[in-house]
Parts: sequence; C-alpha cells; structure tokens
Amino acid sequence: MLILVGLFSRTPKNTDSKNNAKKFKEFKKLLQDKKYSEALQSGLLLLEKLPYHHDSLFMVGSIYYLEKNYKTALSYLDRSLEIGEYDIDALLLKAYSHQKLSENKYAISCCEKIQEIDPKNKSVSELLEQLDL
Repeated sequence: MLILVGLFSRTPKNTDSKNNAKKFKEFKKLLQDKKYSEALQSGLLLLEKLPYHHDSLFMVGSIYYLEKNYKTALSYLDRSLEIGEYDIDALLLKAYSHQKLSENKYAISCCEKIQEIDPKNKSVSELLEQLDL
C-alpha cells in the first residue's frame, strides 16, 4: 500500500510536548524537595516517553547515586554523556561513582576529561588527591 503525502501537508506535531514539560517541572520540584523515591518514579516515567532527555538522565543518575546504587547511576550517567559528552557535572558524578565502586582507573579517566574541559576545577583536584595522584 502506497501512501502519498501532500506537498504542503504538515507532519503531526508532538501533542505531548506541553505535558512532558509539565512532568519535567514536577520531576525537578520533587527532586528539589528531596522526595527521592517519588522523583525517581516520576523521572523513570518521563524517560519512557523521552528516552534521550539529557537532564532527566542526569537527574535519575543523581538519585541512584544518592541512594548508593552506583552501578545503576553509572548506566544513566553514561547515557547522559552520550548526549552531552562535555557535561562536567555528569562526568564528575560518574567519577565519584567509579570511586565508590573502587574503580579508580575509570574515575581517573573521568577526571582527566574534566581537566581537559575545565583545568581549574577544584572538585577534580580534590578527587584526584583522594585517589592518591
């Protein structure tokens, strides 16, 4: 079956964009209010609709980090860094996660990348000192 699209027809708009923006604001509010379990549920639902939303991926990774679930945090931070590879906050949280898992080689790698982007970053210097470098 062949479907012809008219020359001046519009592609359907994403009717959920306003709804998604509202859900993201609610997600941010829950996180700011430190309601982590509710925020996590909200963030995961949002990621089902918007799987490549950089901020949501970072925030969900942050929640998992705060809950000491470092492996899961790393998976979300990695996905976040696929989109924004120069995100210093995501790189730093990834380095801390690796440190908590005693994966110092990976933590150092993240620190080196941050130093390329921001050579004067104090958090990286402190983390490298903790790693005895």
